[in-house]
Amino acid sequence: MKTTKAYLNWSSGKDACLALNNIQQSKSLSVELLLTTYNADLNRVTMHGVPISLVEAQAKSLGLPLDFLSLKGDVSMTTYNAAVKKKVTSLKAEGFTASVFGDIALDDLKEYREKQYRPLGVEPIFPLWGNDTQNLANYFIDLGFKAIVIAVSAKRLDASFCGRIYDREFLNDLPKGVDPCGENGEFHTFVYDGPNFKFPIPFKLGDKIMQSYQPSKRNDKDDCFKNQSFWDNQFWFQEVIPIDS
Repeated sequence: MKTTKAYLNWSSGKDACLALNNIQQSKSLSVELLLTTYNADLNRVTMHGVPISLVEAQAKSLGLPLDFLSLKGDVSMTTYNAAVKKKVTSLKAEGFTASVFGDIALDDLKEYREKQYRPLGVEPIFPLWGNDTQNLANYFIDLGFKAIVIAVSAKRLDASFCGRIYDREFLNDLPKGVDPCGENGEFHTFVYDGPNFKFPIPFKLGDKIMQSYQPSKRNDKDDCFKNQSFWDNQFWFQEVIPIDS
C-alpha cells in the first residue's frame, strides 16, 4: 500500500515536534516536508519570534526539506486565507495530500482547518488531538526532547517564565489555569534537541522584549485584531540568537 505523502506545519515548537515524532514512529504517513509560516516584516516565525536561520537548522537536524509561507505582520484574514490556498494548492500539485498540525484542542480551530483544506484535496491530520495536555507535556519531556520557552502572554504569565527550559520544574511553577502545553496561547517554545534530531541546535539567549499588537490602521472588517479585546495582545519574547556551529 502506498503511504500518504504529507507535509507538517512547523512552528519550531514542541507540539509540532511531538506530532512529527509520533507520525515517524507510527509510520502512518510519509512526512516529506516542513512548512513554516513567518512574518516577512521581521523574518521570524509567526507568533514564536524565532529567527528563520534557527528553523533552517532544525530542518537540517531533522533531515527534512523546509518550505515557507511568507506573510506581512498585519495580514488580514482574507489575505491569509488566499495565501494558504495558493500554497496548499501548489503542494497538492507536488503530490502532498495530507497536512499535519500539532493542535491538541480548540474545536473551532480544527473545524476551520478542515473547511479550509479539504476542498483543496488535502486532508488535515491531527496526531495529538484530544490528548490530555498534562500527559503530553510529561511525554514530551520523557522522550528526551529539549525546548526553551521563547514567548509568553503577558496577561497569563510574567516575564520570569520567558527564557526558561521547558521541564517539570517549569510545569510545576505554572499558575493555576495555565495549560501545561500552552494550548490557549499562554506560551510558545523552541525545540533545540530530541530523539529525532541528528544534532542539537546551537543558540544563545539575548534580551527579553515586550511586544504589543494593535489593530491595523486599514480598519479592514476582517483584520486579525478587529476583536482584540478577546485576544492576548501583549507578549514577552526571549530573543534566541543562532551560533555558528
